[in-house]
Amino acid sequence: MTPSHVPPAAQGRRRSRRRADMPLLGGIRPPIAVLCVLILALAGLTAKVLGPGGEPVVPKAVLSSQQHFAEDGAIALRASIDERVTDLNRTAAALNAGEPTEPERVLSDLGRTYQKWTGTTVLDLKSGDVLAARGERIPLPWLDEDVLTGENALAPRMVRLETGDVRLMTMAVLDFEDRPQQLLIASNSLSVPAINLGTFRTMAVVARDGEVLATSGFEQSEALNSDQERKELTFLQKQMSQLSEQAAERTDRHPAGAKEPGSRGYPGVSGTLLGDDYNGRVATAGYASLASPDPEEKESVAAGLGLTVVAMLPVVQQQGTVGPDRELFGLVTAGALVVLGLLAVVVLWMSVQRPLLRLFLESRRLARGDLTRPVSVPRWGEAARIGTALERLRGQLGGPDGGPGGGSGGRIRPGLRVPLAATAVLLLLWCVPVGLLLNRTDGSVSVPATMVNDQRDRTDLVADRVRRALNEAQADLVSTSRLIDADDPDATAGLLTDALREHTRYQALYVVDDGEVVARAGADPHDWSGDKGLPLVRVSGEGEKKPVIQAGAPVPEHKGTTLVGEVRVEFLNSLLKRPGLGEVRVVNADAETLAASDGFLAFEDLPNDALPDLVRAGNVPVGAGPVENGLLIRDGGGVTVAAAAPFSGGGVASDLGWTVVSWQDAQHFQTAPYQREDRSVLAGLLGLAAIVVCLGWIHLVVARPLRALATSAEKLAEGDLKTVLYPRYQDEVGAIVRSLELLRQQLQARRHNQARRPAEPRLGAGGR
Repeated sequence: MTPSHVPPAAQGRRRSRRRADMPLLGGIRPPIAVLCVLILALAGLTAKVLGPGGEPVVPKAVLSSQQHFAEDGAIALRASIDERVTDLNRTAAALNAGEPTEPERVLSDLGRTYQKWTGTTVLDLKSGDVLAARGERIPLPWLDEDVLTGENALAPRMVRLETGDVRLMTMAVLDFEDRPQQLLIASNSLSVPAINLGTFRTMAVVARDGEVLATSGFEQSEALNSDQERKELTFLQKQMSQLSEQAAERTDRHPAGAKEPGSRGYPGVSGTLLGDDYNGRVATAGYASLASPDPEEKESVAAGLGLTVVAMLPVVQQQGTVGPDRELFGLVTAGALVVLGLLAVVVLWMSVQRPLLRLFLESRRLARGDLTRPVSVPRWGEAARIGTALERLRGQLGGPDGGPGGGSGGRIRPGLRVPLAATAVLLLLWCVPVGLLLNRTDGSVSVPATMVNDQRDRTDLVADRVRRALNEAQADLVSTSRLIDADDPDATAGLLTDALREHTRYQALYVVDDGEVVARAGADPHDWSGDKGLPLVRVSGEGEKKPVIQAGAPVPEHKGTTLVGEVRVEFLNSLLKRPGLGEVRVVNADAETLAASDGFLAFEDLPNDALPDLVRAGNVPVGAGPVENGLLIRDGGGVTVAAAAPFSGGGVASDLGWTVVSWQDAQHFQTAPYQREDRSVLAGLLGLAAIVVCLGWIHLVVARPLRALATSAEKLAEGDLKTVLYPRYQDEVGAIVRSLELLRQQLQARRHNQARRPAEPRLGAGGR
């Protein structure tokens, strides 16, 4: 009868039996197929990431460094503007709370306390007459009713002087009793801290519309005598103008929309730009908008000005082509993986998949009643044990004798662990050399001089920021000391409590009179000596976990009385934490740690023996010399980039002899040698992951169930007909289990029939 003449009900029963016999899910095929796909994918990835040998036009590490440099400059400028606004408002509030003061005295005291404004002016609000002026002349035409009474009254304003320079005007109202209201105006520049930027490095402050308001660095290059250098300087000035416009356009976005979801780091908008090339150099720039350090806790006046800091540096253009040798290296590495992967797949196919499928077909044939042919027993392993058991079951069911070729009993049969281990070894022959041996860097790896110079310049920027913070702390104490009435301890304690709540940089404030604390607020005070030979900013606390950093200011008209503030070490630590700079510490003249970006103990030594020498060397010049004389520290197979910047620039903190030192492993730089090493390690780890996933999959889904099945099949062949066999998975092993259960039922029925046949004649004789 042909299939077309089979009744539909019979066709349905056949399809149902076929679906019950064939594996539905899992089995040996999926892990082997996945292993093939992973090997091919990893081979393609290897050829792509290990093949190109030429560096990009500008290494990514150099671009990232310019971005970090711009972020540092933006942080410094934002802190400077906010501090100046806060100081002016605090001074005005203190003056308003005290006795009326003449305008000339106001500006004189302000100048002695804070040396930060280019010009100050006091004018009468009603008449507009200038009552007193100090420093740079402040133009007044920009003052109008909207500035004084509008929605953003007394908010800082940017004003252009007759010279073309831009100044930031900060205002506060002086409201004395029995006197007309006066307006205190202070102007200051918008330039970033005046640090050593090196030749041709420039920084600019840019407005919302892309206009360059101030620059720093170009003036250091104007003394160049070479015509070629002058042309390059002109080129860079044009590039700064173009890149500033691009930076202003990019920063005119909300930081949340400018970053990837979930990304952290700089709170504002920052990034990198690539300019044109000239004479083998390409202009690289980083930009960063002024942003509040924590918008949820405290808003920043400077962040609302819409300013952007742009840091630009010309770097030598790299060869951007791909080397044929490196491309061939990637192809050879990928080809080796394909060859070893194919060998591993062949081993799995011949030793695992093929015997398992053969057992699946043989067990299904016996379960359907085809006992004429002997079972084709695999040569070894659990499959051989199961095949031998099937052959014995075929004989018990009445099949013809298969002869000596029916099995391989008596041999020592290793399990499936052997081919799995052989497969792992084949793949490890590629993973281990690629991950641990190829593209390894050593102590002779080349570090771009730009990265070394950037490390130095950024360290100098951090040192300037810490020095300014200490100067600001001491200046705040000077301002507060004028409000202290040493004869009223209760009022002084209240004043100190309010000041401590306003100034988060202090952990304690107290007034010392001849060594005795007469008023205090905050943590427990430490000893303060009134010796005139000691500096106003000092450090103590040797043997303790944290150093004690104190700043003092004499109380006017009270000889021997000093207002002392203890600066929180955590505040200084927060100034040192900058991405891309590594570990940063503040050390004294003996290279003992006073503050650090990471954890430290008070006055502990620096971890590297070369760092104290770098600190004692003082101001190391930037250039090829420092690269050979200590900024690059080679220790074994590692390279460390280090820099030191002593305090300099003025103020009470400049005479402390403190130095900011930073260092980081060059391996963290995104340069071509380290990137190739990281990619090689990643390729090796991905190959190892493929081994663990696929071979572990086979072990859990096939090897372990097959070992248990071999034991059950042998027990069944030895006569255990009571144990019911349940398939756990819908795969080849599960199909063999179902077939063995059918054979068990057939043997049970056959044994039952054989037991009934001798009883039937006796029953018939008794009946006669």
